[in-house]
Amino acid sequence: MVGAVIAHNDRLLGEGYHHKAGTPHAEIHALNEAGQQSWGATLYVTLEPCSHFGRTPPCVDAVINAGIKRVVIAVADPNPCVAGQGIARLKEAGIEVELGLMKQEAYRLNEVFFKYIKTGNPFVALKTAMTLDGKIAAASGDSKWITGEDSRHYVHQLRDIYDAIMVGIGTVLKDDPRLNTRLETADRKNPVRVIIDSHLDLPLTSNIARTCHEQRTLVFCSRTSDAKRKSELQSQGAEIIDLDMETNLVPLEKVLPILGKLGICSLLVEGGGEINAYLLENELIDKAYWFISPKIIGGRQSLSPIGGKGIEYMQDARELKSIQIHSFANDFLLTGYFKEWC
Repeated sequence: MVGAVIAHNDRLLGEGYHHKAGTPHAEIHALNEAGQQSWGATLYVTLEPCSHFGRTPPCVDAVINAGIKRVVIAVADPNPCVAGQGIARLKEAGIEVELGLMKQEAYRLNEVFFKYIKTGNPFVALKTAMTLDGKIAAASGDSKWITGEDSRHYVHQLRDIYDAIMVGIGTVLKDDPRLNTRLETADRKNPVRVIIDSHLDLPLTSNIARTCHEQRTLVFCSRTSDAKRKSELQSQGAEIIDLDMETNLVPLEKVLPILGKLGICSLLVEGGGEINAYLLENELIDKAYWFISPKIIGGRQSLSPIGGKGIEYMQDARELKSIQIHSFANDFLLTGYFKEWC
């Protein structure tokens, strides 16, 4: 996500942003808008201009040829195809280069890109919603709805942004979700559905199974799962990915690299307490979206957002960093990071 602005003596000459992969980059849009006024001007850009031929020609050539005198860059590009080469080319052409303006904001804007480029794994965000007393469902299992309509609308906005959405089979069996994006916008997109299902218990009549031809669905299971069930789910459009498993739990640390190789750069997890605990215990979560509703339901058997064994001592507790708090009607959303890629 890159933006560019061309200015001279406090006068805005051109601006642009990268609309989507394969289309002209932000610098090109800004240069086209500024035209001949670019000569001797300053270019401000979110990310280091590219210096290689990819889906588009190198942006540094266009910047040099336009007569730009100074380039102010928020962050260098971690992509090995660029990685400082764009900055070097600009300096070789006699252009003044400054690096680091609004660096932190630029990292936040492109946190998915930085994680994916550096590791090959998708950026993993955990979304959960709980009552004021830390419950994700009543003792009966009922969880509709913990948060209000505004909060749920925001979750669909997140689904529209993230490449994929992950849940465990327990969530599928309990809620029979669609895991689609329900926004009233023409350009909305549905995320790839990632179902963690050790023994292929996904019902053929579930909303997930019945809509696999409409929405790409990956089901991770044990290599020893029933061959007939695999065939039945595949005939309905599901993509079955079986793994060697030492326990009854699908090794999520092996799932993430597979998703990365499939081009999935970001993953939103909307699972239950056990899958959340596995991810947390194995340090696989980068960011959290934590909704808190001012409701109290109590109950010794009521589930919490994080299951598993838990920690023994407070000194070992995982702590979110760079916390922000937003409000949606009566609900609060706390966002923060377990890992930061800046």
